[in-house]
Amino acid sequence: MTITGTGNTPDVADVVAVGESMVAFLPARPGRLADVPAFHRSVGGAESNVACALAAAGHSARWVSRVGADGFGDHLVEAIGSYGVDVSAVCRDPARPTGVYFRTAGDRGTDAHEVAYYRAGSAASAMSPRNVAAGPGRVLHLSGITAALSESCLALVRELTARRPGRPLVSFDVNHRAGLWRDPAAAGDVLLGLARGSDLVFVGEDEAAQTWGVRGGPERIRELLPEPAVLVVKEGAKGATVFQESARLFQPALRVDVVAATGAGDAFAAGFLSATLRGLPLRDRLRHGHLWAAAALTAPGDLAPPPARDTADRLAALDAEAWGRLRLGPGWTQAARRAEEEVRTR
Repeated sequence: MTITGTGNTPDVADVVAVGESMVAFLPARPGRLADVPAFHRSVGGAESNVACALAAAGHSARWVSRVGADGFGDHLVEAIGSYGVDVSAVCRDPARPTGVYFRTAGDRGTDAHEVAYYRAGSAASAMSPRNVAAGPGRVLHLSGITAALSESCLALVRELTARRPGRPLVSFDVNHRAGLWRDPAAAGDVLLGLARGSDLVFVGEDEAAQTWGVRGGPERIRELLPEPAVLVVKEGAKGATVFQESARLFQPALRVDVVAATGAGDAFAAGFLSATLRGLPLRDRLRHGHLWAAAALTAPGDLAPPPARDTADRLAALDAEAWGRLRLGPGWTQAARRAEEEVRTR
């Protein structure tokens, strides 16, 4: 799989991410939504999460979406822009609100939690081929969440995943959210068509079983999806398998002390994309995905700073035995940054 273009061209971003972001309200303390007295404001959105992580790691990233002409829209644009993401293509909709959601703290063992979404009729749900222009990028990143928001959003994602000469590499995270689809029975066929039109696809093994009824391991999923040049099958805490042409490679996940599971899948995609943009081999792409996911798993909220590039490269280069011994806990990325800074200043 070859990524065309260059990140040194001023108007060509390394990654363009298209999709809805919402203002997320995270609880000030554990408990039911009915009992939590206060919430902390944050940002939540699969595609913007990927853009923020990549920008924080030094890549050029553009987020394309629509938000309301309201204070929550102001917050999203400012917060996402603060990571270094180009937000100039975000449109403000005076007639529709910015989406928001509230969630409770997840149980560390099961990630069981309550979520209340207020996104129906949001500004982002009005995205369509007529009012969204992604702009030039080396990679275009999309997810199945956008396709579920409305018919116009589905039309947009279908247009962006249509195979045509000269398009960027299209990255698609299946991200099946059953509760978002008006016709759950049709969701599987829609997501399958979008995945088959993409160049790089991320899908969870359990997600494939739920969405398409495919069981029996990553090979069965590859049989269903032979079209993407690269297919990444995430196998939960076990690890992930990547297929490219005739190559098949598995890399085990890292052992981590989980703080919150939210955003880990987006972080994995961002880490894999970062390594892909850098032309790293398949093994290191998977390992960067695992390392970036570990950064998200060991921090609260949807967004967590990725590991420093030097740290991630050093850990990704470990032999299989040393990789298997790694265990990462809260604060490991900051500790690694401090240690590497100390080495540089000696």
